[in-house]
Amino acid sequence: MNVRKFFRSFTYALQGILTAAKEQNLRFHLVSALIVVIAGFVTGLSLTEWLILTLIIALVIGAEMFNTAIERVVDLTSSEIHPLAKDAKDVAAGAVLVFASASVIIGLLIFLPKWF
Repeated sequence: MNVRKFFRSFTYALQGILTAAKEQNLRFHLVSALIVVIAGFVTGLSLTEWLILTLIIALVIGAEMFNTAIERVVDLTSSEIHPLAKDAKDVAAGAVLVFASASVIIGLLIFLPKWF
């Protein structure tokens, strides 16, 4: 294994995260995650609840990054509006919506019993 190449791959990954962070939707998810983390500290969550929230936050942010990657590749391959290109973008965005909706439900299930 080439160690230099291995560590260089982390640079590329970080660059990808920074590139994705320029997207409005990912910034929204990052701000939402920050609010949830602050609320978690204030609420005093258990280790299990932190594990669940960490997983959910990672899934939503990861899904948004996949969505961004799919949108960029679709835009790269065709400058024309094509029904299949639209479908690919819509399905990717729908996947993010599924993860985000589930994260809201899970957040409510974790936080509401502790608050009320």
